[in-house]
Amino acid sequence: MLLSININNYTLVESLEIEFSKGTTAITGETGAGKSLVLDALGMALGDRADSDTIRHGKQRAEITATFDVSNTPEAKNWLHSNDLDADDQCILRRLYTTEGRSRGYINGQSCTMQQLQTLGDMLTDIHSQHEHQSLLRRETHRRLLDEYANTVDLANLVAESFQLWNRADKQLKNLLDQADELTARRDLLTFQVQELQQLGLDNNELDNLEKEQQALANADQILQDSHSLLAVCDQAESFNIRDGLNRALTILSGLKHKPEALANAEELLQSSMIQVEEAIHEIDNHIDRFEADPKRLQQVEERLSAIFQLSRKHRVNADQLVETLESLEAELQELKGGGESIETLQENLEKLAADYKANSAKLSKKRVKSAAVMADEINQQLQLLSMQGAELVVATSPVGESEFRGTGNEDIEFLIATNPGQPHKPLQKIASGGELSRVSLAIQVVAAAHSEIPTLVFDEVDVGIGGSTADVVGQLLKQLGDRGQVISVTHQPQVAAHAHHHYRASKVVETNSAESLMTPLDDQQRVEELARMLGGAKVTDQTLSHASELLKLASA
Repeated sequence: MLLSININNYTLVESLEIEFSKGTTAITGETGAGKSLVLDALGMALGDRADSDTIRHGKQRAEITATFDVSNTPEAKNWLHSNDLDADDQCILRRLYTTEGRSRGYINGQSCTMQQLQTLGDMLTDIHSQHEHQSLLRRETHRRLLDEYANTVDLANLVAESFQLWNRADKQLKNLLDQADELTARRDLLTFQVQELQQLGLDNNELDNLEKEQQALANADQILQDSHSLLAVCDQAESFNIRDGLNRALTILSGLKHKPEALANAEELLQSSMIQVEEAIHEIDNHIDRFEADPKRLQQVEERLSAIFQLSRKHRVNADQLVETLESLEAELQELKGGGESIETLQENLEKLAADYKANSAKLSKKRVKSAAVMADEINQQLQLLSMQGAELVVATSPVGESEFRGTGNEDIEFLIATNPGQPHKPLQKIASGGELSRVSLAIQVVAAAHSEIPTLVFDEVDVGIGGSTADVVGQLLKQLGDRGQVISVTHQPQVAAHAHHHYRASKVVETNSAESLMTPLDDQQRVEELARMLGGAKVTDQTLSHASELLKLASA
């Protein structure tokens, strides 16, 4: 429900705040006083296209803030929560736009898109105006109204969910079938590559060991020659070798008496060196004894290395990455073999989901078709009361193909009307008269209101082209709607205004260089005066005042 609207620098308004209550609120006033200004501003707050020409002359920006009570609107509360925009039971919509063409929207203080404002606005208000494209002209609105009337909203949501599950599974199966040949080829390639690498049997440290061995075997003669030379230097050279040199030094030091500390230290170091040299000589001897130049082994090592490097080039990786490559290919192959669902499993699941969808949509169709005729009868009764004798509305339910699955069910739903007897039924947008369309909208809303979750209904001059008893009926119907929720109506008809629970008068104050629209709440006496003006024109007489007072009493009875 709309609680208030705050308007700043919008057309003829510099600053205006209006509070609204439950029930029907009538807005009246002279032509050009700004009656529809409030509704236009509300449309801005709900995401309508911004026009910089609507910014008050001399100002740089316009700002409109609308506050709603969403405590009894679960759809809006759930949407706010899912978009992380919830803030208790109140919802504040704010719209700001500038003369430079910049436009921003906010929901509960958080920046939002115009689409988000519009989506939320559709849940909070339904604006009926002969000057604007109404939601009633959209087929999705027709479907929603019928489902609300038939109490099939939950079932319709279940059908939509069933369709989504089926559609997702259908796409998955089609993708798998489309990729079947490609996946088979990939699986065969992976199998070959894995087997090839497994046959290679490369260990983590094998490559490094093979390269060292290959270097040793390839340079065997030189290594053996250098080993003998090294042994001679250490032990076997006749002219001089390290062992003999160390022995002589130790002999000299051992023969010294009263050795200084430095020489004693030197002796210890030479003895340690002697031990190290003897161990080195032992290692060199063992190396020479064990070392063998093996051409066959060299050939084996080189062939092994050639096989390793050949596979590394084939897989376009370094040779030391082949083990990791094998692990990666094995994982991918395993996933292809058993990681995903089989075609057979997906087909079985798709058939089950299709059966669920058909069952739910068939149940929905049965209830829709049954309720469509009843709903149309009730709407047509209201049309007769609204002086549209001979008009007939039908709620058409056109089945789609049995093989065509849709989230909205098995039928197209559209309101069609013939405004005169003998004429074919046509879509609502084909109605030439804006007044007729407004009355059709009113009739539909009266019937649907008891089932609708939209808390605020707005009617902009629905009484155009009517008067007398018909206007009185319109007033009664608007009051009836207001008894169930909230209705805001801009009207020229005193009979309509008299039935309202609340009454605002729009007026315009003209000064030398500016004009200002005002919106004044009326008490009982002021209502009588305003109704008298609407009945008699600019000159209010005792007779028109009496007539207005009587009209108000009759409407309140």
